[in-house]
Amino acid sequence: EAIIATGLALLALCGIVGISGISLLHFDIALVLLGLGWNFGYIGATTLVTQTHTPAERAKAQGANDLIVNASQAIASFSAGGVLSVFGWLGVTLVIFPCVLLAMAMLFWNRGAKARAAASAA
Repeated sequence: EAIIATGLALLALCGIVGISGISLLHFDIALVLLGLGWNFGYIGATTLVTQTHTPAERAKAQGANDLIVNASQAIASFSAGGVLSVFGWLGVTLVIFPCVLLAMAMLFWNRGAKARAAASAA
């Protein structure tokens, strides 16, 4: 969970850098932060998927997770041009913040659910 939170923080920082300027340096820094944030989040989330399923379910759960992730990537990739043409660069960079907030809320909800489960088991 700490790895996922770190990835989300890097993604938010990517959005801040993207908003702060449109120079090549801003773009390069934002891309590095985007890549690092994406990888931290993906690795952490994939680990959570495997931890929340029984060994018999893991292969199907991992396959479903990969399908959802790749379909989401395709949709985001194809829609980025439309968002850019309608809302401009600022619109493209602002999209990251609701996504990060939603993911962070889900991460905290998961942490709370684990704590409640542990408390009821004890």
